[in-house]
Formats: sequence, C-alpha cells, structure tokens
Amino acid sequence: MALREEVPALWVEKYRPRKLDDIVNQREVVERLKKFAEEKNIPHLLFVGPPGTGKTTAALCLVYELYGEAWRQNVLELNASDERGIQTIRERVKDYAKTVAVGDAPFKTIILDECDAMTSEAQWSLRRIMEMFWRTTRFILIANYGSKIIEPIQSRCAIFRFSMLSKDDVVKRIGLIASLEGVEVTEAGLEAIWYIAGGDLRRAINLLQAAAAYGGVVDDTAVYRVAGKARPAEIQEALNMALKGDVLSAKQKVHDLMINYGLTGTDIIRQMHVELFKLSIPEHLKVEIEDHIAEVDYRLVEGANEDIQLSALLAQLARMGRKTAG
Repeated sequence: MALREEVPALWVEKYRPRKLDDIVNQREVVERLKKFAEEKNIPHLLFVGPPGTGKTTAALCLVYELYGEAWRQNVLELNASDERGIQTIRERVKDYAKTVAVGDAPFKTIILDECDAMTSEAQWSLRRIMEMFWRTTRFILIANYGSKIIEPIQSRCAIFRFSMLSKDDVVKRIGLIASLEGVEVTEAGLEAIWYIAGGDLRRAINLLQAAAAYGGVVDDTAVYRVAGKARPAEIQEALNMALKGDVLSAKQKVHDLMINYGLTGTDIIRQMHVELFKLSIPEHLKVEIEDHIAEVDYRLVEGANEDIQLSALLAQLARMGRKTAG
C-alpha cells in the first residue's frame, strides 16, 4: 500500500504488514509466496491488480522474509515518483543488477512499482537485463494493468493476480486502526468509507485519517466532505425530482451539492452513474438514462459548459419521466 494519495497517509506506513501472513484477503497469493520464502529462492515475479490491494506490501513482505535484517542492502525499490525511462533502466537498474548480494543472500531483488507506466523502449531494455543478470538479480514487477507489460517480460515472470478486498476485510481493518488510534468511527462512517474506497484499502485508510484530522467523531458527513463526494441519498433525490418533472428543484439541488461539497459537474455525473441503478424505476428507463449520462460525461470531458450540460440532462430525465408516467 504505497503512498499515492494527496493526504499525508502516515497510517498507511504505520500499519503496513511486515509478514506475508499479515496480508489481508489475498490468501492464495500469500500461500504461493510463502513457498518461495521458505525455499529462499524466487523467479522473476509480476504482481497485477487494482490499486490498494496489497501488491507493493506483498513485495516488501516477501523481501523481508527472504533477507531478514539485511533486506535494505539487497533490495532496490523504484516507485511512481522515480524516473523510469530507458536511461534509468540502462544505468541505475543495470548497474544495480550487476552487483552481487550482501551476506548470505544468493541474489539481489529489484522492485519496480507501477511498471506499466514504463515506456515500451524501457521495457525492452528491461527484458534484456532480466536475461543477462538472472544469476545475481531477481525482479518483482508491480502493475495495475498487466496488458501494458510487453509479452516477453510476462513470459519471464510468475504472474500473481490480486483481487479487490471484500467489504468485511476493509471494514475490519479500518475498525482496528481506528481503535488503536483512539478514533471514534460510526457505522455510517464505515459505510461511507466503503462506498467511496470500495476494495482499495489504501484509499480507505487515507479517508479515515483525513476525516479524523477534523477532530471529533468520524461519521458519514465527515467522510463525504473530505472525499469530495455527495451523499448517495442526495444524488438519488435529485434524480427522482427530475424524473417527476420538477426540473427547477432538481437543478437547485445539484447546484447546492456542488457548492456544499465542492464538486464539479463531472463529479456529479459520475455519482449519478453509480446511483442510477439503485432507483426504483423500470430497467429500460435506466438504460436510456445511462446513455444520456455517458453523452454528458463525454461532453464535459471535452470542455463543454457544465451548467448547461447538467441542465440538459435534468430536462431529458423530466421528458423520459413524463413518457413513462403517460
């Protein structure tokens, strides 16, 4: 769970697992990695999966167990903040791969985080280095999208796929951190954290820390405010107003949400996309509305005026609502 959020997430590092057994949810992956740790030998590895599911943590836990206290002398970690173009691969990575391991370790390890962001030229250069220095160096490559890694690198790695964490696992971990930090968090606050973060545990911890920084109880109001999201019920209310033909009230509701929560038109549209399917309306109507939401989202991304586009969407909802009622 590397630090990639805007909030200074000290808790993410503080509560990062140090052993493979401490990793949440990824039991199949952990069991396979533990066998490598027991044998003190690993092939090149490729970790693939959504953000916040433990890929970087698993890599660090593995090297902790491989090298013990000497892990810092035998591991090079390059993350998203480092330049990883072809020059870095040819110089820094290659120079490190040439050196022998310190102590009793049979090889060194290079961890390349977010390697799917590397250029194609850098990946081809990396592939050659992986071939040349396999006796002295192992690579752990971490990516959100495995399809962006060139096939020759994928074929040289054992691939581990990380899945999104379950609601139960995320809520339990957040509850544990809140208890240890002396932070009071309500059930509604936990539900709000899950609604926003989903299976991304790193984001969930960051939301908890940001909401706790306000002081007082961490409830759903605090969570939605720090996340820059509106309450789901308020988005649904605006949609229902428009479908009933009350466009002016729906428009005022949307305007209030943008002011109170500091949202943009794109934020509103994407929450409407999520909440639409929770409404008690016919399925065919949901499909039609989703088509209009997609069109407005595209126009906003292209730079259209958000007030005009949101008003047009609400007008379309009113028109469709009248047809359905009739």
